Amino acid sequence: MDARRPSGIPSPRPGAVARGDTGDPAADHYRRYADDVALMRSLGLTAYRFSLSWPRILPHGKPEPRGMDFYDRLVGAGIQPWATLYHWDLPQSLEDRGGWTARDTAYRFAEYAQTIAARLGDRVASWSTLNEPWCAAMLGCGSGVHAPGRTSPEGAVAAAHHLLLGHGLAMDALRQHTSSPSGITLNLYPVVADSPDDADADAARRIDGLQNRLFLDPLLRGGYPADLREDLARFGSDAVVRDGDEAVLGKPIDWLGVNYYRGYRVAGSARPGSRCVPAG
Repeated sequence: MDARRPSGIPSPRPGAVARGDTGDPAADHYRRYADDVALMRSLGLTAYRFSLSWPRILPHGKPEPRGMDFYDRLVGAGIQPWATLYHWDLPQSLEDRGGWTARDTAYRFAEYAQTIAARLGDRVASWSTLNEPWCAAMLGCGSGVHAPGRTSPEGAVAAAHHLLLGHGLAMDALRQHTSSPSGITLNLYPVVADSPDDADADAARRIDGLQNRLFLDPLLRGGYPADLREDLARFGSDAVVRDGDEAVLGKPIDWLGVNYYRGYRVAGSARPGSRCVPAG
């Protein structure tokens, strides 16, 4: 499609998508955005939350004019824009160098944020740095069910940290160019133990930690959860978390977005009569 460069999203591992299907052309929003916005307004919508495409804007470290021009037009199309910088659409050139498992990607993300914020600034009503970084880290780099299809617990921990690092660096970039409210959007899940049993309670603590507090605590409480540090260290966190990082992760945000899908009831092990079923 015009101006868009290769991305890690349309290039998952072979066999990961049935029949080799892709998202092209999908809703064709790039060409139909004016009609789409008119439809939104006809429905009485006053705001539009959309994601920016990093590969369209900064595919190889230099701004792509056609991509920048498209978002100029979209922001001016007549509906209040709420923009998300990253919804898993990573330039393929960065994915080829390790994607979010590589620390350098966080710095490249900050450059991208700087570039687009300088262009759009206060014309965007609200900015989100990341959408559901848990999915990008745990599903994209841990279990492999999302692109890019990596299957490494160590990679998932590294990606989670680098995504949060990129968020903090991007917040600095946004503050330089806009006074619009800025934050981050997480998928959060209430977690309860299946019973008062110690094993169930400990399982619930760990699931809540890895699903929710792994991101919430660095953002809002100044660092990773104390009760998770041993677990994280087993998967290489000491090699990726550097002195001073947690101060960057905790840069103040104006709002926290919550995508809520369901809750979890957790048991320490399968047993007769439990209301829990395997999740994967």
